[in-house]
Amino acid sequence: MDRGKVEQVLRELKAGRLAIGEAMDRLRALPYEDLGFAKTDTHRPLRRGFPEAVYCPGKTDAQIVEIVRRLAANSDVVLATHAEARTYEKVRTALRGKSVVYDETARMIVVGEIPKGRKGLVLVITGGTSDAPVAEEAAMTAEAMGARVERLTDVGIAGVHRLLSHRQTLERAKVLIVVAGMEGALPSVVSGLVDRPVIAVPTSVGYGASFDGLAALLAMLNACSPGVAVVNIDNGFGAGYLAATINAG
Repeated sequence: MDRGKVEQVLRELKAGRLAIGEAMDRLRALPYEDLGFAKTDTHRPLRRGFPEAVYCPGKTDAQIVEIVRRLAANSDVVLATHAEARTYEKVRTALRGKSVVYDETARMIVVGEIPKGRKGLVLVITGGTSDAPVAEEAAMTAEAMGARVERLTDVGIAGVHRLLSHRQTLERAKVLIVVAGMEGALPSVVSGLVDRPVIAVPTSVGYGASFDGLAALLAMLNACSPGVAVVNIDNGFGAGYLAATINAG
């Protein structure tokens, strides 16, 4: 339950339009709901400003549906990440009457309405087209958290002139997310061009010696250009969350 909904309950209680028992019923899901197989953190929107997201791998479709249902009852928007299309169909069927969409590239289910009046500017940059799934997960997460997002695709260092032709776009952003696999050098290049925070996201894209993104992760952690923060391999959600938090500040 987010801050606005709690404030509404308290206003109605103070005005006498809501009985104490009714107010307790509305707030009964705080601070979490125990579903047996999961404990949904219904207090997180109030505490952090954005609801808990559902990481789908390792969960059954039935578990995902129930977790999403409970979270959506207390939040305006809920994200389910690394989701399969079949899971989306189950969620959409179970939550009839709510907006439920699925982005195949991001592998993300969005329940509820993403804010329309988004603020600031988060720029999501990809080294190559193969990085698109992780990049789109980051972009959609930041949008769901109220950030205005632009995308700059396929500007990796194999042809750095592609990046340099977008200098004005880089300089307009409040925070930049740079998604790259292979050797993972792109965040250092971007950070050397701007005076804004750069969030580096290593992807598991690459041949054998990339070790499923480990080579890119280590390269980004060793970036010589200051101002680079690094999230885990393929963690688009984490990058989008951090970028939106910085953007809102």
